[in-house]
Amino acid sequence: MTQAIRIIGIDPGLRRTGWGIVESAGSRLSFVGAGTVHSDQKVTLAERLNQLHQGLTSVIDEFQPAEASVEATFVNRDGAGTLKLGQARGIAMLVPAQAGLPVAEYAPNQVKKTVVGAGHCDKQQIRTMVSVLLPKAVFETDDAADALAIAICHAHHRGSAAARIAVSQKIAAGGAR
Repeated sequence: MTQAIRIIGIDPGLRRTGWGIVESAGSRLSFVGAGTVHSDQKVTLAERLNQLHQGLTSVIDEFQPAEASVEATFVNRDGAGTLKLGQARGIAMLVPAQAGLPVAEYAPNQVKKTVVGAGHCDKQQIRTMVSVLLPKAVFETDDAADALAIAICHAHHRGSAAARIAVSQKIAAGGAR
């Protein structure tokens, strides 16, 4: 019997950061929890980033995942928007790293292809497939559904992600050429 591993998926955003947690045991996936951390648009950027940090820290403290996965940032036409998303993504990567979790990154198209079967799909298709793959899943926002999709993607690719993480750590330590 394969030991279950708890995985958090994080869909970073400055207004709303989605989170979703699954347990993976071999090819079996189980829903654990999902939600959205909101930041107050009326406060400073630093305060909003702190709200995201505190919210994600609370989620990790409560659910105790063993691994984390974060959606990679895509570049859009709005440079300022992309920079703000990058800052929120930094928080999304920092919080699990501070908790000692390995953090894997997945491109949006890889997440969609893993969950839906096509690299280009809409939010409703993601929600539908997450519900099919995790029939007991409860999520109120697209951000939470996307975060669950990121966690599912990691559950399917975590072996190769773990190998990439191990190799990059070995290279950083000067052990591989």
